[in-house]
Amino acid sequence: MKKIAIGGGQGFWGDSPDAAIHMIRKADIQYLACDYLAELTLSIMARQKIKDPSKGYAPDFVTRLLKEAGRQAYDKNIRIITNAGGMNVGGCVEAIKEWALCEGLNGYKIGYVTGDDIKDKIPQLIAEGWDFPSMDTAGSDDTNGISFEDIKDKIYNCNAYIGHEEIQRAIAGGADTVITGRAADSALFLAPLAHEFGWADDDWDNLARGIMAGHLLECGGQGAGGNFMYDWRSVPDMEHLGFPIAELTEDTMEITKAPDCGGLITPQSVKEQFLYEVLDPSNYLTPDVNVDISHATITKKGENRVSVAGIKGKKRPDTIKLCVGYHKGWKTVSMLSFAWPDAYEKAKYCSEIIMNKMKEKGMKADDVHISFIGLDSLHLGVADKSPETLSRLNECVMRIAVFSEDKNECAKIIPEISPLQLNGPQGASFFGGRAHVQEVMALYPTVIPRDALDVKSHMITV
Repeated sequence: MKKIAIGGGQGFWGDSPDAAIHMIRKADIQYLACDYLAELTLSIMARQKIKDPSKGYAPDFVTRLLKEAGRQAYDKNIRIITNAGGMNVGGCVEAIKEWALCEGLNGYKIGYVTGDDIKDKIPQLIAEGWDFPSMDTAGSDDTNGISFEDIKDKIYNCNAYIGHEEIQRAIAGGADTVITGRAADSALFLAPLAHEFGWADDDWDNLARGIMAGHLLECGGQGAGGNFMYDWRSVPDMEHLGFPIAELTEDTMEITKAPDCGGLITPQSVKEQFLYEVLDPSNYLTPDVNVDISHATITKKGENRVSVAGIKGKKRPDTIKLCVGYHKGWKTVSMLSFAWPDAYEKAKYCSEIIMNKMKEKGMKADDVHISFIGLDSLHLGVADKSPETLSRLNECVMRIAVFSEDKNECAKIIPEISPLQLNGPQGASFFGGRAHVQEVMALYPTVIPRDALDVKSHMITV
């Protein structure tokens, strides 16, 4: 019976390549897929490309992963799929070409997919009457009632979550590596599985299986004991954490990991990743298929091996998710640390001194957030602030974040922080250097008609 094994080699841009390198060297896999793109990553890459047209992709895919283990992957016929192309797919392709030439890999095939970047099509879609509805219907702080009309002149990037079809076409064309921009994370994994098993574009149940195989691998170490809420103390050898591998046949799917590495694969670890970001288990929408995992089963099959079954699929949605990154304004984050005794009391008093000064200086901020690291910066209003807790704090860091659409307003607080080392209560310590004004990028998630996209695959041979 045919079996295809695919590894998840990256969880985000900046993740360690060590597990992927180990997988290439030690695991019996045919494919490796690497996800580099969180939702605001493309906005960061877009800004980089504006400053330097040669940038805008994840260079460490080439300088770290391919440099360390790309030759071994080629020699073992392990094909690599990644969205490391970001906002500059062509730049990433050129970097891979240069690497392959240096390695003497004559005949190396690089496939790449374009069409996710639709910023230039926005005026046409507006003219056709598309209103770009916000997906944040709950009125979260991300949109705060903002409409597309409010942000259309502040946009950095507009990238659609494309599906597996053109990635699969590049694989079918013999690509050793396939580069995309904003492909959906799980589509990177579905494409080789659909290719190998010959799944039709309306074979919803099998497409759903492939998507969920990718979903279990797309976050790298998070699927193999990293970020493990159930029992993080039980995860062995985390300094050598392995990443998950999916093994599929026409009828089965099992999750495991490479030999001789840390981490674990258990029903509990797989369940945590299985439900991650799904929202509605009976309607998990992706560009390729509407997935139903409401009756799925996850069963231990052996040490570091779990079986996943019962996944169903329904017709894919008519719209595609679009991530719009835009300039929202400016922020300044300032901090002072305080030591026992009375750490919180002194920190809170200093925050009041600073805000009184800002009132006197007429600072016009759109939002000010004051929190105390070590007490309520993560837990906010539910933090324990009983007198007993406050009296026991060994240390406390005052953090003041100022947001404004006016860059100059954010700058007013900067010179008022460090003087409190001598001009406030004792025990203050200034660290991290002088604060500076930073741009705030925000995300406007929306949808567009599927037929608005023109996604194509391409191939070059070194």
